[in-house]
Amino acid sequence: MGISVMGKVRQFVHATISELHKCTWPGRKELFESTILVLFAMAILSSFVAVVDLIIVRLLELVTI
Repeated sequence: MGISVMGKVRQFVHATISELHKCTWPGRKELFESTILVLFAMAILSSFVAVVDLIIVRLLELVTI
């Protein structure tokens, strides 16, 4: 029948840990820079969505009132 369920789980966990050891993790400076970039992008995107939302609300008010 093959490998048992627990054997498959053990094999999966072992393969996952093996792959994680092959990864290169970012250093402190690179992680900080990436975090700042993500926060900046989120601020710009949320501002854009807020402006578009405000415009749509105003247009709907004009149409419905």
